[in-house]
This record gives sequence, structure tokens and C-alpha cells, in this order.
Amino acid sequence: MKSVVCIRPGELQMHHVDDPMLVPGSSIVKIKQIGICGTDLHAFKGVQPYFTYPRVLGHELAAEYVEGNAKGFSKGDLLTILPYNYCGNCFACRQGKTNCCSSLSVLGVHEDGGMCEYFSVPDHLLIKTNGLTLDQIAMVEPLAIGAHAVRRANIQAHDQVLVMGAGPIGIGLLHFLSMLHTKTIVAETILFRTEYCRKHMPGIVCIDPAKENIENALLSHTNGDMPSVIFDATGNLSAIHGSMQCLSHAGKYVLVGLQQGDILVSHPQFHKREATLMSSRNATTDDFNNVIEILRGGHISVDEMITHRLKFENIHQDFPLLFNQKNNLIKAMLGF
Repeated sequence: MKSVVCIRPGELQMHHVDDPMLVPGSSIVKIKQIGICGTDLHAFKGVQPYFTYPRVLGHELAAEYVEGNAKGFSKGDLLTILPYNYCGNCFACRQGKTNCCSSLSVLGVHEDGGMCEYFSVPDHLLIKTNGLTLDQIAMVEPLAIGAHAVRRANIQAHDQVLVMGAGPIGIGLLHFLSMLHTKTIVAETILFRTEYCRKHMPGIVCIDPAKENIENALLSHTNGDMPSVIFDATGNLSAIHGSMQCLSHAGKYVLVGLQQGDILVSHPQFHKREATLMSSRNATTDDFNNVIEILRGGHISVDEMITHRLKFENIHQDFPLLFNQKNNLIKAMLGF
């Protein structure tokens, strides 16, 4: 079969490798579609934390069941894959937080992912997606990231929320916040993404930090209170440092995006707010199933989130071109 390998930063190669063998406790699936994640782009650029080379990318997966003995699955069933291989025994796993297992191995990051024609997957990572299209199935994982972060933040009716960045993860956050009818503001500098938010979530306030003073804009839109919950979905150190100064007293800052540097916090400024700093990592099976039900019910449309489509046969040549599409890119899909 064919498999796409990121050999080193800046280089993808198409390899011909043996088909995976069926082993006890795992199943063989045929990959049908893959979402291109920011993790894949960062790995290609050489700036993804936890990443080693060479590596087969791909963890936003839509697949078809081929062979195995997974309970409840039959040949031809469409499915997605929880791409977080967890131990089930550590403290986090015992609390049901398999998303941050102490020995977590993420497909396409710590171990080879699904950018290949056939893939061997542990049975417990398979998730049914009956009734969803391939586009919807490949969007389950990135949407689950947002669903998990919003659930973790425990939003209350009185909260006013700021989301930094309207990329795929930020847009997911915004969709789930909209379902809570929470006063929400998004800070985004790319007009194409701002226009998406205005069209699909008209109740959300959009501000452009490159064109207006973010602190003044937030003071105005929150009646002087400032946001009580801030989600960073940029993974940009400058954006994180700048927006931390915009948190209300008794507020909560949630790191969803990931970057390599150290975050510097003014202890007196953070302390006087009695602020909470938390991270939100990956998602759980419950988050995946929640997103599947929401997609099945038509509460989120993925159609206009998908802005680019690539072919598996040409991915090693076309993948670098995505870096020139920043001003009109939300989500790229890889088809077979």
C-alpha cells in the first residue's frame, strides 16, 4: 500500500509499504478521508511539540471497517478513530481523563498516523459514525477538541467569553459556545475567517486586534468587566501574553492551542485577579460521541469550514502549497 511519510521538516515522501497485518485486539480499516490539522502543518514546518521524525501524519480520520473482531462493527461500516492511545491505568486514566494519559501516544505525532491506504487500529479506539458523511466524520476530531475545552471550562450564564483565533479549533469553540447562548467575542486578524463567523454565528462579536486596540474593544463589549473566560486557540505566544492582560478579575484562562515556548505570567497581576489558568488537551470518547450526535442532528454544518481539497496521490507535492493559502484557509481535506 501507499503511505505518506514526513521524513524531516519540509519534506513529505510517498512510500510503498506492506499492508498491515491483522493482530488480536486490533482491526484493519481503509482510510477514506483525512482532515489536515494544524499539528500536521506545524510538524511539516518543524515546530510541533512532542514530535519526532520520520513520521506518518494524519489523525483526523474517516475510515471504513475492513477486517477484525471489534464488537459492533461489520465490514463496510464507516467510523472515526480516537487518535489518543492511552494506558488505562495511570492516575489520569483512572479518573476518566484518557485524553491526558501520562503515557499518551497520539497517532500522527508520537506514533504513525493514518495518512496511508490501510491502517491497523486498536479496537477500543474505533468509534461508530452511522449516518454521517465523510466530511462530517473527518471533522469529528477537531470539533471534539472545542467541545472538550468548552465542557472543561464549565461556562456559566454570567460569563462573557473571548476566543483568541478563528481557525478550525477556534471555530469549533465558537460553535459550542453559541449553543450555550453565551456572550462571546472572537479576536481574529484574517478577514476570511471573520466573515465565516459573522455569517454562521451572527450573535458573536468580531474584533481585529491588528486594526483596533483589543483592550478598549473588550472594555466596550463587556460593559467594562472584561472577559471572564478566555480561550486561546492560536498557539501563538504573543497572542497568549497579550490576551492574558485582558482577563477579568475572578476570570479563567484556557489554553487550547499549543506552542513550544514558555508562558510568562506577572504574578502580581495574575494573583490580584485570583485567576485560574488551565489547559485543555485533546478530547475523550464522550466528547467524540457528543460531536457525532450534534452533527447527526444538523446543529453544526461543516460544509463551509472545508475550504481546500487535496488528493492523496499528490499530497507530497501539494501539501506545501497550503502555507500560501493562509488568508482563505480554514480546513483542508485529503481525499482518496
